[in-house]
Amino acid sequence: MSILVDIEKRFKGFNLKVQFESGEGVTGLLGASGSGKSMTLRCIAGIEKPDKGRIIVDGITYFDAEKKINLSPQKRNAGYLFQNYALFPNMTVSQNIIAGMKKGADDTQKILEQMLERFQINKLENRYPAQLSGGQQQRVALARIFARSPKVLMLDEPFSALDTFLKWELQCEVSKILKDYEGTTLFVSHSRDEVFAICERVAVINEGKIDQFGALRNIFENPSCVSTTKLTGCKNVSRIIPLQDHCFEAVDWGCVFCSDVLLSQDMTHAGIRAHFFEPAEQPGENTIQIEIMNVIESQFKVSVLFKPYGKEVNHPLCWDFERVYFGKEPGREYPKYLKISPQNIILMKG
Repeated sequence: MSILVDIEKRFKGFNLKVQFESGEGVTGLLGASGSGKSMTLRCIAGIEKPDKGRIIVDGITYFDAEKKINLSPQKRNAGYLFQNYALFPNMTVSQNIIAGMKKGADDTQKILEQMLERFQINKLENRYPAQLSGGQQQRVALARIFARSPKVLMLDEPFSALDTFLKWELQCEVSKILKDYEGTTLFVSHSRDEVFAICERVAVINEGKIDQFGALRNIFENPSCVSTTKLTGCKNVSRIIPLQDHCFEAVDWGCVFCSDVLLSQDMTHAGIRAHFFEPAEQPGENTIQIEIMNVIESQFKVSVLFKPYGKEVNHPLCWDFERVYFGKEPGREYPKYLKISPQNIILMKG
């Protein structure tokens, strides 16, 4: 199973130009709202028609502008889970699932029973969508898609409307379902945590273009540009001025750091993940005397916003650490210095 997407589509004030190729497993499309993630899925599904390019799934051409091929959505063996699930409100659970099957499909009842069992919705078969919770609706929508045995499965922000606990439950369920799926899955999200938990590969989309594509862990550990670095959750990013082979001035922070990477001409920014800072007892290489500007506490994490002592900065830095207690820790004292290991500095192009 494989998918090749190489398309262009122009809109008023926005151009979509994406190119990637992926095999079996789950590929994430990670990007901010309005970056072109959902539009890419709509082009693959046949809901939107690209201006140029081609789309090929498992050797079958869905779209080819030069050859004037543009299969209708009904002829594309693609399963598309919309954000709102798009269930038919006047149909029961069973009727919704059957509606997703090909007309005249053999063993309709057998497939229906398999889907009801697989997605644990046996007891809901006679209910209508309005009588279901958000999680139940999602399982019905997935059952309807899988009843068609799609070659490519596309999930568009499937957890965006769910509360924290239900989101966690469904992530576990969907992850298990996708591991058993033999086709190609495209998973759209603006959440790095969802992508990291579910995907094997990731395409980072920014303003209609793919900035970086590759194996998940490589993208998160070695982002090559500012947009990718920020989307993977790095809170500290600064412009840099090279000083020596491995050292640079972080312009937006007003301090000097040294990396274990040899600087090149196209490296314009540096990034430090907030949880990579470590307390230090005295000055040293890659060590900052800090001046705390604000402290933000949540149930499980503390975020300390700071700047180098006595410096004016364009952007404060952030240090994150796990809370030891659920309440306020008694007698907590913040360190005077924070340090960062050279290997934990990300260098990238703008």
